[in-house]
Amino acid sequence: MQNDILYKKNYHIDLRDVDFKKKLKLSTLFSYFQEVASLSSANLGAGIDDLAKNYGVAWILMRIRVEIGRMPAWDEEISIETWPQEPGKLEFERDFIVHDQEGAPIIRAVSVWVIMDLEERKLKRASHISLEYPSIMEERAIDYKLKKLKSLESMQTAYHKVIGYSDIDFNGHLNNSKYVDYMLDCFPLEDHQTHETKAIEVNFNHEALPGETIILKNGISDTNAGLVHIEGINENNQKVVFKAQVEIREINGRKKD
Repeated sequence: MQNDILYKKNYHIDLRDVDFKKKLKLSTLFSYFQEVASLSSANLGAGIDDLAKNYGVAWILMRIRVEIGRMPAWDEEISIETWPQEPGKLEFERDFIVHDQEGAPIIRAVSVWVIMDLEERKLKRASHISLEYPSIMEERAIDYKLKKLKSLESMQTAYHKVIGYSDIDFNGHLNNSKYVDYMLDCFPLEDHQTHETKAIEVNFNHEALPGETIILKNGISDTNAGLVHIEGINENNQKVVFKAQVEIREINGRKKD
């Protein structure tokens, strides 16, 4: 097996992958990222099965920022490149670039992953697993340092969501792509007809399990009308499940007033 540090996968955007505007759904993009990250890790000897069998742990996405030049549409061919950075004491950074069929970059992302013990549901240090990279790419998809997101003082409740069968993944908790659907469901269809996501940054703070209820809250920044804050709070224990900031723009390119 060739352990190239740069991994690439092609995707054809099918009808099941798009929204009512025939544009790639943001949650589907997150699913693509998760898949290509998993394949890349497996190519480096640290895939899902390798980690579960040899170390009893799983990859968990903790933070991510995605910047969107344009969202591809139905029937387009795209490719996604991904590569990891040198591991830290606890965190594993990974970058992504999405190219259109002409090879132009249209989406960029940076992310932070950790490993979680499958039995204890606790985080493990990076040194818990044996992972050696054949080389290191110094290039970054975005020149940006992921950080802890702050909450708005005033946020309104959008709706409540009970976690069910269709929401969980093989780790038994709410999948990161589902969070994205929950976030966008905070807003009426009319808003999605006139505005789109320019960038999104998410902190995944605590896992959510089947049967639990998440309270979705949102609010607009006092200093930037184009910046929307969204939070998910576990109704059972009041823990913040995730925090997100979404930069929006009008479909014609103007920022929301």
